[in-house]
Amino acid sequence: MQMGLDFDLVEELVAGVDEVGRGPLCGPVVTAAVILDPARPIIGLNDSKKLSEARREALFDEIREKALAWCIARAEVEEIDRLNILHATMLAMQRAVEGLSVIPKLALIDGNRCPRLRVPAAPVVQGDAKVPAIAAASILAKVSRDREMQEMEALYPGYGIGGHKGYPTPVHLEALKRLGPTPIHRRSFAPVRALLESPAGIF
Repeated sequence: MQMGLDFDLVEELVAGVDEVGRGPLCGPVVTAAVILDPARPIIGLNDSKKLSEARREALFDEIREKALAWCIARAEVEEIDRLNILHATMLAMQRAVEGLSVIPKLALIDGNRCPRLRVPAAPVVQGDAKVPAIAAASILAKVSRDREMQEMEALYPGYGIGGHKGYPTPVHLEALKRLGPTPIHRRSFAPVRALLESPAGIF
């Protein structure tokens, strides 16, 4: 199903699904599912990574107002460490689709694999740049997670979480070595695990 999907044929009740936060060393992986309303188009949808923060924030509100249905879901750090990041992401995507107030006829998933769903689903590589509903989902997921990481900055100062959003930047890695992992750090990720397993580690 991945090749040759004609998105023009499926105008109504198509859910776009995307995630953000697979790569960071801390915090949840956040997913979103969106069913757009063909009668209420949203101008300027694009992959969330290509939009300015101000534009994402504006679209976040517009998507939630105009979409037929939307749901933001997540997998927690504990689930990521227990299941691994791939399975935790699939679980979070499943939660997003199942949380929709309208049952979609089809779910289009950004990437190259699909979670187990009760509705037909197809993966779309680089779907956030091709499918408007996936682009909308990417915006909801990213804005939601970015806001949460800003809040984590206040709870765990010194790591720069509000800036790098948990990704393994030099600033983040240096702070990890200096301050040790927080409760929101993913123990199964190599840089964090290495610190915990270090003979000199006290964390």
